[in-house]
Amino acid sequence: MLSVSEKQFENFLLQENNFDSSHDLAHIKRVVTSAKKICENEKADYEIVVTAAWLHDCVVLPKNHPDRKSSSKLAAKKAVDFLSETTFPKIKLKSVHHAIEAHSFSAGVTPETPEAKIVQDADRLDALGAIGIARCFMVGGQLDRPLYDPDDPFCEFRKPDDSEWTLDHFYQKLFKLTKFLNTGSAKKEAEERIRFMKRFLDQLRSEV
Repeated sequence: MLSVSEKQFENFLLQENNFDSSHDLAHIKRVVTSAKKICENEKADYEIVVTAAWLHDCVVLPKNHPDRKSSSKLAAKKAVDFLSETTFPKIKLKSVHHAIEAHSFSAGVTPETPEAKIVQDADRLDALGAIGIARCFMVGGQLDRPLYDPDDPFCEFRKPDDSEWTLDHFYQKLFKLTKFLNTGSAKKEAEERIRFMKRFLDQLRSEV
């Protein structure tokens, strides 16, 4: 059972209207769904997991914003401020704060609780698979970044640089995400999603 309904979470997020195209309400709902699935196989507080998943991106700064690394910290504070005005148990606020602050890759905060590990995994899974491909290309478009290096699209003879080429993000970060996941169920799902991404690259290779 949740002390705060999922409709309340959604209304709060829509009221704040703090989305970008790759961190929108649809992304949040996918993370919530993944977090619930992972939670089924892990010993964790369901309410903390779901609450943190809903609110993990209640503050989003653009990828090229100078304070980008502070997004999760700002989101954690904003989430606790919101929850403090609801019936959410005060004793769980600290755990929700930590789970939200630790979810971000760029923040560099190590998840110390089962709940934080699950939320971090759920968010990272959304960077993989078909949706991960779509989101990667959306961000590349937002930043007006070319799709690939025409001389070496698949980083066969050079070091990946995703500040220059969108496709390099696959090699620089996304294909390495599995080793940064915490739970067995998330790792299994990540491996399947990465296999799909590699099949996509095989098709892309045949076209370019």
